[in-house]
Amino acid sequence: MLIDSTPNPLPIRRRTVLLGALGAIALPATAPLRALQVPGGIARLSLGAVATRPKAFAGDVPLLVMGDARGWTALVGIPLSTPPGEAHVSLQTEAGARQTLTYTVAPKHYQEQRLNVAPRTVDLSPQDQARYEREYLHLASVMATFSEPFPTELQLRMVAPVAGRRSSSFGLRRVFNGQSRNPHSGMDIAAGMGTPVQAPLPGRVIDTGDYFFNGNTVWLDHGGGLICMVCHLSAISVQVGDVVQTGAKLGAVGATGRATGPHLHWGVLLNRAMVDPALFLATAPTENLGQP
Repeated sequence: MLIDSTPNPLPIRRRTVLLGALGAIALPATAPLRALQVPGGIARLSLGAVATRPKAFAGDVPLLVMGDARGWTALVGIPLSTPPGEAHVSLQTEAGARQTLTYTVAPKHYQEQRLNVAPRTVDLSPQDQARYEREYLHLASVMATFSEPFPTELQLRMVAPVAGRRSSSFGLRRVFNGQSRNPHSGMDIAAGMGTPVQAPLPGRVIDTGDYFFNGNTVWLDHGGGLICMVCHLSAISVQVGDVVQTGAKLGAVGATGRATGPHLHWGVLLNRAMVDPALFLATAPTENLGQP
């Protein structure tokens, strides 16, 4: 799509900065110093200093813009399906036109994980396929949630929803019962059945339900297109519309949906793209690529 330029653009620094220490408005200073502009990662784009919060978009999807009049930053979730090379977002100027910003996505190789699960969760019956398609359409609207304004004082340093061993990492190329399926779009943390699951950040509950693949699930909107999901719960402790603080109980660890045992699947979305939850953690759970 062609994007109009403007003779009076906002002041923009063209370079793209890797995520690191962003003070009170971004990811933790302890984030690993490696290239994060990869599929499933996050790009940080400087938008310059203007009086009011600018608007930025990936296509037509609004982006999370944080900061203040001294300097604004767009955080861009990079979908796992993004090929290496140049990628583009647009900045809406004060005049209403859009200006293109370009950044580079580096390649990343994710490991393969093979799992054996109930056959009915891989080769779906017509009834289960119909259920999945209904749920897919519903969840697409949930994932499109964008509430604003995003509170500038909010920290993006998350706490893990549950303590435990990381049993499956983000981005793994998954093979179920010998059949390739979509990559793993979250972090799995092994924990005992019934272990309390907590909110990783303050947020508003925007959806709960029992889903075919995800089992009992809670979705939290943190504002600005930043959304978390916790899945496979044995119980749900909140309702849609509840506003919760960091550490509030959302439910309990279970094995509902497509699961090989009790564990928590934690997903993080940024501008509708699933990104690696580990990027938001000061201390990540112990990693182990075996089954839960």
